[in-house]
Amino acid sequence: MKVLVFCALVAAAAAWPNFGFVNDGTGGASDAQKQHDVNYLLFKVYEDVRDENLHKLGETFDPEADTSHYSDNGEAVHKLVKELKDHRLLQQKHWFSLFNTRQREEALLLYDVLEHSNDWQTFVSNAAYFRNHVNEGEFVYALYAAVIHSSLTKNVVLPPLYEVTPHLFTNSEVIQEAYHAKMTQTPGKFRSHFTGSKKNPEQRVAYFGEDIGLNTHHVTWHLEFPFWWNDKHEGYHLDRKGENFFWVHHQLTVRFDAERLSNHLDPVNELHWEATIEEGFAPHTTYKYGGEFPSRPDNIHFEDVDGIAHIRDLIILENRIRDAIAHGYVTAHDGSTVDINNSHGIDVLGDVIESSTYSPNVEYYGSLHNTAHIVLGRQGDPHGKYDLPPGVLEHFETSTRDPAFFRLHKYMDNIFREHKDSLTPYTKEELEFSGVAIDGVSIDGPLETFFEDFEYSLVNAVDDTPQVADVAISTVVSRLNHKDFSFKIDVNNNNDHEVLATVRIFAWPHNDNNDIPYSFNEGRWRAIELDRFWTKLSPGVNHIVRKSTESAVTVPDVPSFDSLIERTEAALSAGSSEVDIHEFVSAVGVPNRFLIPKGNSEGLEFELVVAVTDGKADAAVEGLHENTVFNHYGYHGVYPDNRPHGYPLDRRVDDERIFHDLSNFHQQTVKVYNH
Repeated sequence: MKVLVFCALVAAAAAWPNFGFVNDGTGGASDAQKQHDVNYLLFKVYEDVRDENLHKLGETFDPEADTSHYSDNGEAVHKLVKELKDHRLLQQKHWFSLFNTRQREEALLLYDVLEHSNDWQTFVSNAAYFRNHVNEGEFVYALYAAVIHSSLTKNVVLPPLYEVTPHLFTNSEVIQEAYHAKMTQTPGKFRSHFTGSKKNPEQRVAYFGEDIGLNTHHVTWHLEFPFWWNDKHEGYHLDRKGENFFWVHHQLTVRFDAERLSNHLDPVNELHWEATIEEGFAPHTTYKYGGEFPSRPDNIHFEDVDGIAHIRDLIILENRIRDAIAHGYVTAHDGSTVDINNSHGIDVLGDVIESSTYSPNVEYYGSLHNTAHIVLGRQGDPHGKYDLPPGVLEHFETSTRDPAFFRLHKYMDNIFREHKDSLTPYTKEELEFSGVAIDGVSIDGPLETFFEDFEYSLVNAVDDTPQVADVAISTVVSRLNHKDFSFKIDVNNNNDHEVLATVRIFAWPHNDNNDIPYSFNEGRWRAIELDRFWTKLSPGVNHIVRKSTESAVTVPDVPSFDSLIERTEAALSAGSSEVDIHEFVSAVGVPNRFLIPKGNSEGLEFELVVAVTDGKADAAVEGLHENTVFNHYGYHGVYPDNRPHGYPLDRRVDDERIFHDLSNFHQQTVKVYNH
């Protein structure tokens, strides 16, 4: 079926109309047309484009012919074309890493051209033209970033990266089988296995770090909130970007620890620059071009990485950041001080640690997170003796495959906690919601997880020519999922008027791996956010039902390449201007399959916490309950929730009786089963 779809659509592409230049912000193109173009620009990205119109544009378009179609009067396109003519761009069929400064600059040159295109014809013509001339990895990154951030493509759904660049997500043994299937013209469906063996305890949680949905979540978040973002250049501000950086990685860390407890492993230990890296890692993946991803042996000590950083430099940066936390302020580039001893401080600290262009003083505080990724990723060949390509930690797509990723982020997370614990705890008066009480919380349906098979296409993994027919090639991987359930929350509004409320749902493991209960203060730091949403409470008892599928922290699977193309062509054939795929526009949340941790066969105990807070005080924008689709991992514009991420559990709790005395706070023990 897949082969028939692709063959039919390649034939249909020949009839695709040429767009005229229409400088109306859309170029005269419908959403369906835009989806069609993006589909084919990314399909078989290492080969010639399989769309006649796009192929013609790629051969004949002159990017510099009419600069009136660019919002910067062609400044960006002149820069890129000059680099191209001077033969300074990275060659095609070569690996690409965003952490490589020069390669990132080249990718962003193309991104700037696309972002400054005034209409769709200019956008798609540039994309088709430079697809033929720039490195494929740079092209994919630039196009993904542009589609995410451009106003021209707000309704376009990007294909899943694991089908666009399968090499980054699929074991090399399976890729080899895919090549054999292609060469022998024999359809094949191949089983993927997680890296390592049962001799390695980390194998028990490989289903989490190597999950292609989680990999996609991580890279998509960094595309939505890139560290290179410049407000002046891009035209708008990414609200609370530094705090979002903290929260998304904090949640990955606590979720990973919950998975470890589900599999009888201790929580992950933080990384130390002067200590041994006990766990090695063999990625079992290869670049499309450029060799295998480097391995790291067990029990090695950190070494300086030539041309990147000395270990002592990272220790110095860490000490400067810890000093800033201790003093309660960051020293800005101009010598002024930025107060971080407040709710906004975590946002500043996140910008400093990552660091992004929002950092008040990157010259002094450096780029601890980004540099650490490179240094840890290069430990297999720190001095370039073997001229190895970048490691998995030098790609956001592959970082979480290495268990050391979570050790690195536990280290970062503990620095953030040092700041959070320095803030004054909330008082009972600050946490109360006058006249509102939670009468009861129950769960409709089992908290039960299971493993299922998931299939994705490897058609784009193999070399190709139009003269050789496609055959159906795919891989099947085991992944975690859970049965659907609903939270049923009874809330009594004793006020004589309607009130706006924010419902916040969390859970943390009841016991550590030694079966010792976590204190409230330790538990709340390990809390997994399950949902956050707004609702109106009428006077009297309100019965709230919230389905697990509605969670604001998760997203569904992005449709496969096959499905996206098939739906798009069906819409075009029917004369429709839209494709019914709007629910997939944002792919930045955690996979909805990962809403709850795995648990175990006996039932792993978790503390379920529900807090109902004052929606009027929480709201940063109007009409939240009516017009805000809230996904806190990827929200553009003014961030809708005034409260810090994790509120009301984000600050230390010296006396848990404060929470137990709150009528708008509920806590109970639940069990999560895995069968």
